[in-house]
Amino acid sequence: MRPSCVCWLMVPAALTVALFRPEPVDAACCYFSAQNTDILQPAQKVFLTWDPAKKLESFTVQPKFEGNALDFGMVIPTPTQPKLSEMPRDFFKHFAIYSILMRREFAHSNLLPVNQFRGVGGGGALYGAALGSLREDDKAEKKPSVVVLEQGVVGSLDYKIIEASRADDLYKWLKDNKYHYAGDESSLNFYVQKKWIFTVMKIDTMQMKKNKDGSYAGDVTPTRFQFSSDKLIYPLKITQISVKDKTEALFYVQAPHKCDLQGDLSYQYTWVPMLQAASGCTPGGLPGRGADWLAAINIQIPGLVAKGQAMGFNFVSGQRPQPNAKGHIPTTMEWARKLTDADIQILQGKNAYSETVPDVDEGFTEADMKDPKKAAAVTKVIQARLAKAQQERPLGYLVRHAPSDDVRALQQLAGHLQAGLFITKFRKTFMRDEMNDDLVIVAARLGDQEDNSEYQEILPTSPP
Repeated sequence: MRPSCVCWLMVPAALTVALFRPEPVDAACCYFSAQNTDILQPAQKVFLTWDPAKKLESFTVQPKFEGNALDFGMVIPTPTQPKLSEMPRDFFKHFAIYSILMRREFAHSNLLPVNQFRGVGGGGALYGAALGSLREDDKAEKKPSVVVLEQGVVGSLDYKIIEASRADDLYKWLKDNKYHYAGDESSLNFYVQKKWIFTVMKIDTMQMKKNKDGSYAGDVTPTRFQFSSDKLIYPLKITQISVKDKTEALFYVQAPHKCDLQGDLSYQYTWVPMLQAASGCTPGGLPGRGADWLAAINIQIPGLVAKGQAMGFNFVSGQRPQPNAKGHIPTTMEWARKLTDADIQILQGKNAYSETVPDVDEGFTEADMKDPKKAAAVTKVIQARLAKAQQERPLGYLVRHAPSDDVRALQQLAGHLQAGLFITKFRKTFMRDEMNDDLVIVAARLGDQEDNSEYQEILPTSPP
């Protein structure tokens, strides 16, 4: 069996269950290929954690591959030597279930005529539909320029952690070890010059689905990389060589603060207009301190909106953002919350995953409403129940739906998520010309104002 390798860089990855792809999307990652065979990575997902006090970063990746190579593999550059560990196979599925946006629903009767109880109203309809949702030259003679620091197995992946001081020698090492690199030496040199470490991994195709045409498709075991870093950084440039057009990525970031991408990649160009548009049509006001965020940046909003429009990022309420003239699509923030003990208790099965809308018709049937002797009494009871529900939840019940087995499986996230830390989920489609450097993930803010607004509830302006 000839090993071929997809040089992956640690690329963010979109949740398999949350990502809708109407057509194939080019891979984001630096790919190796076997005999010039194209290998695409249509789905990517990444969970990053950041401890700024300890300068400790970790990320969990689970790329999904499709291609004709007999073997797949990937190379992941990191600032320092990483520690690898296996994560639950369905880790990202659980994260998708956990971060489903909630909607507001109201108690209602299927037995009473619609106009029998006007106190409830239809406020819940305002909330729309739920989101479906990788040393020095003069020492070369004294020490090999490519050194294997560590090797082993993690999950279904064989890995080698290597150090390289010369890009040309690293390129040759990859070739000598049957990794047919699809890029050039300069793409490797970008990281060699920064003295980063490379983790080379190979994937066992026996654990992947084989298609009728002989190609393979499937998800590899999620793997966590933990390493020291001066900042929360996401190696993106190395992925550029494998992208023909664009690649979509979904980030989950856990940190002491809400996180965002820098500059023109910020999700504020879509988040702020969405909050503005929802301001006048959300019963009880904007949830999650959205109104506080708008008030804090009130002076900066016109400039933000004007810059977004100048870049061709024109917000349309209730719609997914469209590409501008350059094909660039703005980043969207899809879920954000500072976790509490109550949130962790959901993972532990000690707290409800969703509120329950009371069944005000419980105990009664349509036959009861047709019986003149019973109808009046039944109506009175149902109206009392409706009144109680409205009093208890005047703005409706926060609900979300998922299969009970999936909810129980959320316990696999316990230990990975921590109360007191912020989880920020955002999506970005990267075009090739947006991948000229690595990403630096920063605290969410505008100017000197920190954004700690949350987003866990569907707004009337939320895209479908």
